[in-house]
Amino acid sequence: MSNDNENLFEKGKRNEPKMKIERKEGEPTAAFKGASWAALLVGVAAYLIGLFNATMELNEKGYYFAVLIFGLYSSVSLQKAVRDKEEGIPVTSIYFGISWFALIVSISLMAIGLYNAGSIVLSEKGFYGMAFVLSIFAAITVQKNIRDTQRARERE
Repeated sequence: MSNDNENLFEKGKRNEPKMKIERKEGEPTAAFKGASWAALLVGVAAYLIGLFNATMELNEKGYYFAVLIFGLYSSVSLQKAVRDKEEGIPVTSIYFGISWFALIVSISLMAIGLYNAGSIVLSEKGFYGMAFVLSIFAAITVQKNIRDTQRARERE
């Protein structure tokens, strides 16, 4: 059986990749970048499609839309502030604190809104909650990937 394997593969080429993709040190892989963007698009699209199809008042839809935008912005802002501090870039404590506060408030507004939404069934509440969390996590990951790619290209 080992002779058959040696005939199928040249010795020493079994562990080599078929195609070498050039990537800078510290840069995320294309697959990770793509998965991050896909998660962000799927999360935001699912949330917005669910909101569009919901049978709630327009002001309620506006509330949930604003909470999504606020959550996305605050999560990216916090990720940037944390990353800046880690890299020795000055970040004021007030900005850092406001970034944390804004993210906590956005998550709290989503939780309170869903908890008090009497017209939404429990499965729909879960759907909005999961799409919201997926969107926030993906926005943080996309921001991290953009920053890592930019940093890797600057080192070049």
